[in-house]
Amino acid sequence: MMDLLSLEFMRNSLIAAVLVGASAPLVGVFLVQRGMSLIGDGMGHMALAGVGVGVLTQTSPVLAALVVVIVAAVAIELLRHFGSTSGDLALAVMFYGGIAAGVVILARAPQGSSTNLQGYLFGALNTVSRNDLIAFAVLAGVVLVTVLLLRERLFAVAQDEEYAKASGLPVLATNVLLAVLTGVTVVISMRVIGLLLISALMILPNATGQRLGRSFRSSLVWAVAVGLATSVGGVVTSFYGDTPSGATIVLLAIAAFITSAVGAWLVHLIGRTQHTSAENHEHVHWEDCGHEAVLHDDHVDYVHDGHRHAEHGDHRGEHAPGREDPHSTFEGSHR
Repeated sequence: MMDLLSLEFMRNSLIAAVLVGASAPLVGVFLVQRGMSLIGDGMGHMALAGVGVGVLTQTSPVLAALVVVIVAAVAIELLRHFGSTSGDLALAVMFYGGIAAGVVILARAPQGSSTNLQGYLFGALNTVSRNDLIAFAVLAGVVLVTVLLLRERLFAVAQDEEYAKASGLPVLATNVLLAVLTGVTVVISMRVIGLLLISALMILPNATGQRLGRSFRSSLVWAVAVGLATSVGGVVTSFYGDTPSGATIVLLAIAAFITSAVGAWLVHLIGRTQHTSAENHEHVHWEDCGHEAVLHDDHVDYVHDGHRHAEHGDHRGEHAPGREDPHSTFEGSHR
């Protein structure tokens, strides 16, 4: 490990991996809620056009990509809101137009032939310079602070736009802000994970977090933890395994998701084998039936003759004291 940390480009890559691992799931959770999981891909394609402009004009590719993705983010949300163009069609325009423009511009740029195109597309450990790292740190800070300050508004709009609009929330401005944050996250990630794979790090940690968490907050915490672990683990594995960093990070994220899915299935299977049915009785429990109601996970138990019963389809389950899930948020709280 010390040999890895003695190399400047690896220290830069590890710091960039931490920034990417923390910021990508924070933005991705709202994209998943809105059903726009693939917008990160479209932004990545547009960012390549920005990289081409930066190389052609001999300016910073990172800053040029940042300008292009912000313009694209605002345009796509305005098209979705005001125009007749559907979101899918707008994304398709970004997908194909952005990557085609990027490749053509790089081909015509004087320094285009020496540009590491594959590194931008799939990530490369030796492409993170100190100046890039400073820019990534500033951008990641903007993303983290914005999401933390506006998380309730972002959640409300992503969950139900119509209800948010009726509540007086600025839905269009919030959607534009989320699109801009997505574009900024893509730019932060393009050196480490690559423009074609960044969307995976926005989505997969959140899919894993939803398996492990029991609330939105805990799921998001799990998603950030998985994002950090897979990003840093992918960079380290890439160094020792001589593999592309972006693809390695994505494979680790997929492995984490599969592991969490199998684990959740096993927990569910064990829970079913330990399930005990309560005795049958004619009484039907309801809110004011006279029996004490106790919140238990996502349902309500009723205290009946010293036992806690819960409706399970066509029968009642026995939820006797001592059989509760110790991780339940509401366990034992009485209504």
